[in-house]
Amino acid sequence: MKDYLASIEKLRKDAAEAALIRDLAMDEAKREVFNRLHEHLNRLADEVERALRTGRTAS
Repeated sequence: MKDYLASIEKLRKDAAEAALIRDLAMDEAKREVFNRLHEHLNRLADEVERALRTGRTAS
């Protein structure tokens, strides 16, 4: 379980970092890439959280 929680935390941190880079980027293409990365990492973290909750209830 600690592995799941650490993974979620890392994904959220990485998503926040991507958002920061997006916000600081001067180039529109770079902003779009980092925005997509931010959204993707947050979705992955959400999926890990859902899997963790589902795994708990299934046990």
